[in-house]
Amino acid sequence: MFPPVALTELQSAIVLVGFVVAVTGLFPWLLDRHSTLHRGVIVVVGIWLTLRYLWWRGTSTLPPPEWTVEAAASLAFYGIEALAGISSVSALMILSRRRSRSQEATQHARWWGANPPRVAVLIATYNEERDILLRTMVGAQKLDHGDFEVVVLDDGERDWLRDDCRQRGVRYITRTDHSDAKAGNINNALAILDADPRPPDFIAVLDADFIPHRNFLRRTLALFHDPAVGLVQTPQHFFNADPIQHNLGLVRSYPDEQRFFFDEIQPARDGWGIAFCCGTSSVTRMSALREIGGLPTDSITEDFMLTLALQDMGHRTVYLEEPLTEGLAPEGLREYITQRARWCLGLMQIARSRLGPLRRNRLRLRDRWSVIDSVLFWLGTFQFRLAALVFPLLYWFAGISVVRAEVPDVLTHFGVYYVWTIALVNFCSGGTILPIINDVSQIIAARPVTRAAWTGLLWPGGHGFSVTAKGGDRTRTVIHWQLMAPFAGILALTVAGLLLGILIPRFNFGEAGDGKMVILFWSLYNIVVLALTMLLCVELPRREKHLDEHPEQAHLYVGGEFWTVWITSLTTNTVRVRGAALPAFGRVRLEIRGIGEIPAMIGEQRRDGAVLILNPSQSAYEALLQRFHGKGGAPGTGQLGLMQLLEDLARRLSFARPPESGRAPNLIIPGGKAPDEPDDAPVSRPRDEG
Repeated sequence: MFPPVALTELQSAIVLVGFVVAVTGLFPWLLDRHSTLHRGVIVVVGIWLTLRYLWWRGTSTLPPPEWTVEAAASLAFYGIEALAGISSVSALMILSRRRSRSQEATQHARWWGANPPRVAVLIATYNEERDILLRTMVGAQKLDHGDFEVVVLDDGERDWLRDDCRQRGVRYITRTDHSDAKAGNINNALAILDADPRPPDFIAVLDADFIPHRNFLRRTLALFHDPAVGLVQTPQHFFNADPIQHNLGLVRSYPDEQRFFFDEIQPARDGWGIAFCCGTSSVTRMSALREIGGLPTDSITEDFMLTLALQDMGHRTVYLEEPLTEGLAPEGLREYITQRARWCLGLMQIARSRLGPLRRNRLRLRDRWSVIDSVLFWLGTFQFRLAALVFPLLYWFAGISVVRAEVPDVLTHFGVYYVWTIALVNFCSGGTILPIINDVSQIIAARPVTRAAWTGLLWPGGHGFSVTAKGGDRTRTVIHWQLMAPFAGILALTVAGLLLGILIPRFNFGEAGDGKMVILFWSLYNIVVLALTMLLCVELPRREKHLDEHPEQAHLYVGGEFWTVWITSLTTNTVRVRGAALPAFGRVRLEIRGIGEIPAMIGEQRRDGAVLILNPSQSAYEALLQRFHGKGGAPGTGQLGLMQLLEDLARRLSFARPPESGRAPNLIIPGGKAPDEPDDAPVSRPRDEG
């Protein structure tokens, strides 16, 4: 028998954190993330640990109440942290359940019988480019529902768009009064459609850059079998990388910033009956819209408010967790930030509106909670990110310690809470969140979002709608010096304070005890996060990309001969082929299964093939669009790949060329090699066309 070993407080704390790491590591093996019971158990533990941590912070780590700068700073930081903690508790409660309606949609498919309901598919547009709009119109016209009309709502009054719509048989509506932005644009169309001899039964809304899959209407309309359902929302997935993925080089290894919301938060909200409309990719019952008088115009985020207005009249919003549309994420960092600040401002306007959680209306208690949860997220999370960057500087340069705690206590309370929460969120989401990257995505927008949050709460009226720009020239590297400057300044101060505090004894300010170790940890963490945030401010060039799951064979006709080649990358205007020794220049024809023959020019010769410039006919072009966007699952990366992410980050930090083939602009999709085809695959021999 071994004698008992007495552990120090620090050793006991380390053992406890290690035990929690081990327990949470068993979640995927022992628990079912789709089980409400399993989710509920670990969420209850997570909420308890959060409240335990906040209680400890409030009772054991603050200086005594006195009229000093340190006491004021400590209380201010704790207040911000407590607000973020309460937001976390609310979010964890929402994650405790989820609902999937796919089986319900299958069970009630075509509930209408022989007479399908009439649907108006509205495409709201203001200043989008022609190619972007054309993709959406083509996708909408290919929907497999029996009775629908595509309607373009042009708030830009563009003659070329009117002519394009006439040529394609698409209804075109414009207006001279551009009041109330997108909501006003749609309301104008609703009034015109309602006056038709046969008004639509349902209204589908698509943003100008969102392409529906062919079964979009068929699947969403199935959920309207329940007469209480007023709106069906579907996910928004993106076929391009958002600025976080693209600028950090994480396209292959990290999901887009909104994937967690649409794949996890919305199904969880639907489990509580509080899913909400997100604008595009939704379908609404026309009779319900008549009842509420059209889209609300009280907020610049009319979509969330639409859900509340419908619920106020007894109409439910439900969520169908199926990838039925795909669109264009903001490509520029400024557009990304502007979009999030607009969402925040609009939500705060809703909180102060007639449908706010503290107003007298007919909303359920859970609907009020839904709004409060969103207010807490926008107000608490982003404000805390800023505070966590700035407050450690008070210690290094002024000797002010906002957290007085010993390391064992920090590990026992914060360490356990942090490990459990991160593991819980990743278990519920199937593994999509990495704290450092998630922090970077919030820090980059923290200042505008915090400003928008307080502006919306204090002065909710008089704010215009800011359109998120899409398209444009993305072929150059752009450094956002103005965005980068504050982060560079905080980074420089953090490094300077850290060096002074460690290397020069007279700068070891304060009587924080082990609290200095806490500040040291957060300072080192902030250095990493700030460095990545600065890297994010370097906007990299973009290339058009469309990915197919596997390379495929095609026939290439050159004069009187044809070759069997492998297509390894394909866009609507270019293709890379392998397995043919082609001349440097010349006209060819490429036959792709399901597309047909496409005339092409040899644009760039390669050792084992060539890059071809396509000149597709209208029908071939539409067939290509359908291949890329009209069917299949969710585009992009759906899960975090940690080892791949580390490799991608290392490549980005070394400024190595991204792992893409080709150099031509608007070109190349890394399609890889054909199955079992080595990189040095032999070039095939031509055969006679006859």
